Amino acid sequence: MSRIAVYAIGGNALSNPSGQDQERSAAILAHVMSDVIDLLEAGWGVVLTHGNGPQVGHLMELDVQHSQSMDTWVAATQGMIGHSLALNLDSILHRRRRPERTACILTRVLVDGGDQGFALPTKPVGPILSPEVVMSADWDIAETIQGPRRVVASPLPMKVIDLPVIRKLVELHAVVVCGGGGGIPIVEKEEHFSGVPAVIDKDRLSSLLAIQLEADALIISTAVDAVRTNFGKPDEVVHRRLSLDDCERYMEQGEFPSGSMGPKIGSLMEAALHRPGLQAILCQPGEALLALRGDAGTTIHV
Repeated sequence: MSRIAVYAIGGNALSNPSGQDQERSAAILAHVMSDVIDLLEAGWGVVLTHGNGPQVGHLMELDVQHSQSMDTWVAATQGMIGHSLALNLDSILHRRRRPERTACILTRVLVDGGDQGFALPTKPVGPILSPEVVMSADWDIAETIQGPRRVVASPLPMKVIDLPVIRKLVELHAVVVCGGGGGIPIVEKEEHFSGVPAVIDKDRLSSLLAIQLEADALIISTAVDAVRTNFGKPDEVVHRRLSLDDCERYMEQGEFPSGSMGPKIGSLMEAALHRPGLQAILCQPGEALLALRGDAGTTIHV
């Protein structure tokens, strides 16, 4: 069986439904597609995960009657984005005369219904709310910099319910698109599954998937070419390799804020810790193969 790479596509690679920065998104997505082809040609099996924030927000804004649940919108955007990615990738595979094809999986992820996030939700979702909606909607609402928004829980992922299907597709040499938006959040009660209003962090889910899939690499692609400390300062340092101890120290020093680099570093650390031998890498789109060779990006190691 081929070595397996879980490749997390940064949100900046996906088209914004508002129509802004379409050329930039297209250029980044082209680099992502190049990474996938490079990995396949180097003998890797590839599993793609992706974000969905702007897309979910757009659908929620259109749903003026609030007729659909949060987990339904996550499922819908998994299909929308997966379809778009598959069309792009299958077209390239066809032109290259490669045998692989793309498979998209609506991915359900088990979370703990007792997670404290459900009691104190903090993750903003959807559009800015009108005063009428604020007064009438039966939601948790918080004041953000932009204005009042709905907030939901952001629980840790526990188990990828569809893992056996993903694993079988990888064995069949499919490029699997899954885990969109961190997965569809599901709780189990009395042997019954049901969706819940929550958002699972995409990078945390990618890390769990890499561990449970027994992958050989977790690649988180993002807008920066490597991990930096003292970011933007005269003494800024670019790191090609960081140990878990290094990461812990920099976390404590506040180098990796929770709203930006923190979850990515934490997810890579988790994968490196629980999957010995896995290459845990952060890099910019287009440099995945170079990063696996140690010539680009940042590798986090035990």
